[in-house]
Amino acid sequence: MAAVRALVAPRLASALLPISGSHRLPSQRSALHGSAPRPGARVALVLSGCGVYDGTEIHEASAILVHLSRGGAEVQIFAPDVTQMHVIDHTKGQPSESESRNVLTESARIARGKITSLAQLSAANHDAAIFPGGFGAAKNLSTFAVDGKDCKVNKEVERVLKEFHGARKPIGLCCIAPVLAAKVIKGVEVTVGHEQEEGGKWPYAGTAEAIKALGAKHCVKGVTEAHVDQKNKVVTTPAFMCETALHHIHDGIGAMVKKVLELTGK
Repeated sequence: MAAVRALVAPRLASALLPISGSHRLPSQRSALHGSAPRPGARVALVLSGCGVYDGTEIHEASAILVHLSRGGAEVQIFAPDVTQMHVIDHTKGQPSESESRNVLTESARIARGKITSLAQLSAANHDAAIFPGGFGAAKNLSTFAVDGKDCKVNKEVERVLKEFHGARKPIGLCCIAPVLAAKVIKGVEVTVGHEQEEGGKWPYAGTAEAIKALGAKHCVKGVTEAHVDQKNKVVTTPAFMCETALHHIHDGIGAMVKKVLELTGK
């Protein structure tokens, strides 16, 4: 026992010494040399209503929010304060002629009430902007659903896209939303997936030709992939332009969000 005490005593005495100089505990020494946590990217999420046929595709918006949360981003949600093009009864896929809804009010459902008018969005306050798809992007954020290549983009949406692009801040878009970038950003590269329907797997494949007609370059990508236009800092993924399992949509959106966050440098 005397031999054991002789071995242990010096170690106990060392452990009880004041924590200074070379006697700091390893964990505390490491903390002194560690850097402060890096702040996450500030991302603006722009919605177009609530529901695939007349607003934001809810699964896409949720997937974006999950991946942004996992990436440590700080998110603020926006939508234009305008009337929807029309209201679709999602049980029938038909317009509800007697109804009228507001895009900002409907988008607040997805945002759990924490939403701001798009008119208040400034690129100076954010590191990136992301636009989910859903027909709202083609009906409420633009007139693409009606006018195709001759479409007009909502003035606030156009302003936001130009601001972020001009500030060299990344923009992410999925599903049908890349048509917004194709219309506003000259020569941009985007993807909406494949250019042939392939037996119904890509039911909206014709959108690729409209994108080319707008003067943009269409790049063929699979549903789990994202295309990065490094020059313009625009990242796109097909999402529900493809008829496939939900987890593939989720993975493709994850790839898009990851690239957007990387481009922020945060």
